[in-house]
Amino acid sequence: MAYSELIKNIEKIRAYIRDFYIYGFRTRTDFDQKSARSYDNERRRVESWLGDAMAFRQDAAGKRVFISVDQRETLHNPFYRAFRAKSFTDADITLHFYILDVLAEGEKLSARQVLERIVERVDEIPETDFLPDESTVRKKLKEYAGLGLLTEEKQGREILYVRNDAARQRDGGRPAPQPARQRDRWLDAIAFASEAMPLGVVGSYLLDRDQKDLDYYTFKHHYLTGALDAEVVEQLLLCRDQHKNARITFSTRRSGMKTFEALVYPLKIYISTQSGRENLLAYSFDARRPRMYRLDHIRAVRMAEEQPEPEKLDRAGEHFARHLWGTSGGSDRERTLQHIEMKIFAGEEEFFIPNRLMREKRCGEVRQLDAEHWLFTADVYDAMEMMPWIRTFIGRIEELTCSDQQVTDRFYDDLVKMQAMCEGGDGDDLS
Repeated sequence: MAYSELIKNIEKIRAYIRDFYIYGFRTRTDFDQKSARSYDNERRRVESWLGDAMAFRQDAAGKRVFISVDQRETLHNPFYRAFRAKSFTDADITLHFYILDVLAEGEKLSARQVLERIVERVDEIPETDFLPDESTVRKKLKEYAGLGLLTEEKQGREILYVRNDAARQRDGGRPAPQPARQRDRWLDAIAFASEAMPLGVVGSYLLDRDQKDLDYYTFKHHYLTGALDAEVVEQLLLCRDQHKNARITFSTRRSGMKTFEALVYPLKIYISTQSGRENLLAYSFDARRPRMYRLDHIRAVRMAEEQPEPEKLDRAGEHFARHLWGTSGGSDRERTLQHIEMKIFAGEEEFFIPNRLMREKRCGEVRQLDAEHWLFTADVYDAMEMMPWIRTFIGRIEELTCSDQQVTDRFYDDLVKMQAMCEGGDGDDLS
């Protein structure tokens, strides 16, 4: 039987699953945020959702629990279960429908006016004791504005709220629901999107509504952990859609996961086809340039003021992305590009080498020098980030140069160390 306690804030569980079960491989003694009892409570919650996707290893430090999934058997993302455990009260549900009903006509009302309309409707219902206070209504309106259900408009000293779909309501109401047979045509696409795309949890909920378990999709590379970032992605997309800045709370591993705040304008979300890791490309007003932020390091997103120059920032983002190799944008202080050149040997019949260069060159350029030599060049923010890819051509690289001498030295130093290991010169060989 599933652990019965629900959660109010998904971020708490998101951080716990990420730090302990995905990246941490920690033990009970590593939990120093609260008491050991808190650890046990959180562990039972997680195990109630992910019990069949968890494994453990026992060592001298204790029992280390982690996520272990067999892609052949796990066809649906287990992390979606955490979203189904979010708690709410009867008052939350009642107030939700009252607020949307009061604002259904497209009027712009203040929190006090919304409360007055709710009280009028409650008085029409006999034997009801539901009576929210103004503070509760104000908090709920602000929450819905952050979720994108309502829009805030300041008029003098008051803040007015209006439904975002009010225009559609005035123009004839909501669109008619699709016939079941027509909706069934989309089930295959929904089933695929629920496992392969950002915000796949939406597709998972749609499949729950139809009560159909579509088990005919399997994935060689099934990136599951992005599901934990669904709420962050949703908030960023809402900011992007409404051309508003976002105030993000994030952390970095270099700072020991200390949290920072930044005002940004979301530009694009990048998803690695190699690791599944998701990154946000956003214009940072502190750094006055675009920057990359790991989505799993973003703790919270709050919608800020409207952005008056979205087209200008989009152009800045496109220019910035032209010189990105991975996710590193280089130093905020030194914004100069690093030029790198790699001369590759490929025999006349080894067409697969230049083909691979053309396929994997990203922001670089490939030029044929003669029948057996090809030149790869690129201008990037951080050439050191290219090193793992460059090493895959060892044995064919005849010359490597970079405007950052550290990159060139690192490459040739690694070759010397590798040769010493093969010859057994430093005793670190694997024989």
